[in-house]
Amino acid sequence: MKKKSTIVNHPPDVSPPPGNLPVIAPIYQTVKYEFETVDDTLRMLRGEKPGYFYMRASNPTTRQLELTLAQVQGRDDCLATASGVNAIAQTLLALTKAGDHILFFIETYGPTRNIIRRLLARFGVGHTMLSIEDTAGIENVLVTKPTRLVFFESPTNPMLKLADIEELVDLAHRHGALAVMDNTFAGFHQHGEYDIDLFVHSLTKYASGTGDVMGGAVIGREELIEGMRPDFAVLGALLDPHAAFLIQRGLKTYFVRYSEQTRAAQAVAEHLARHPGVARVYYPGLDTHPQAALARKQMREAGTVLSFDVKDGSEAARRFSENLELFALTASLGSTESLVMAPQLIGTRDFTPEQARLSGVTASTVRLSIGLEDVGDLIADIDQSFQRLATPS
Repeated sequence: MKKKSTIVNHPPDVSPPPGNLPVIAPIYQTVKYEFETVDDTLRMLRGEKPGYFYMRASNPTTRQLELTLAQVQGRDDCLATASGVNAIAQTLLALTKAGDHILFFIETYGPTRNIIRRLLARFGVGHTMLSIEDTAGIENVLVTKPTRLVFFESPTNPMLKLADIEELVDLAHRHGALAVMDNTFAGFHQHGEYDIDLFVHSLTKYASGTGDVMGGAVIGREELIEGMRPDFAVLGALLDPHAAFLIQRGLKTYFVRYSEQTRAAQAVAEHLARHPGVARVYYPGLDTHPQAALARKQMREAGTVLSFDVKDGSEAARRFSENLELFALTASLGSTESLVMAPQLIGTRDFTPEQARLSGVTASTVRLSIGLEDVGDLIADIDQSFQRLATPS
């Protein structure tokens, strides 16, 4: 008979019998896995036998999420990571070496700009940063400078500019560069039909949907993902299985949430476009968007994020943001609650004046992420906030 101290460290095995499967896959909350023999373990480590060895490399719960995401994005495989920024950083580190060159854009997410301009630059990776609207400049760089990859996003954050994906990817491939797209704003169900080599996503946003778990993913062709997998394993930021379970659960309502939030965002954008306190609205679903035709061509849905300029300037935009009652004054997007970013919180501090001008962000730009509240209540909240601006204190 085993001693009690042994029993608590080697508990009885309880697994469903054959043919009695759980409807929801369990969380494999274990760091280590074993085979019965050393030879079987070595075969698995050499890739000759399926299985798991150490959570830092992979685990069944995270693997289920990776395969789900790959299928929804329309690609072969996926690597899930601890955060969206981590997915970007590990992808860029895995794909580049000293002497390589990256083409990216002013409209790129702030932390991504930081990774390319500071972190990768320290390791000898060069870069060119243009506006996503500078088609002639893009082609000129690719013609004149050997480029390892083109990194872009569409729609961009926060001004909702669109990349002409077909044209940009074709240019990249024609000149021997990989096309890597941050597809977080558009979501997993969009842009898969284009010949993009790798997609990166923040799972913290639409995949989770609830704003209480963080994760990231890179999705692409099998040979690219397999080539990156060893680097991802040694960098040690695989998504934790409990977080993977929560994100997998969130994906069950992904399509319902995205469609409903997009419908509400369209209504809010149309209302703001008519509001006397608004100078301009930025949303791909509006006919007034300068790339409305491109949006209709390459997007199934215009998304849940919109931005606008408050007519009365920066201080009025700050007060408008603070006056809102149903919008949390914070970063992120894609969650079930609505969020607002005041212009003072939108990151353009690393720009020169000319880069700031090209970005399109003004001193009165406010960004809204629309949640699942009643859209009439959201519009009423926006109206009361503007009304308070107009009422002397």
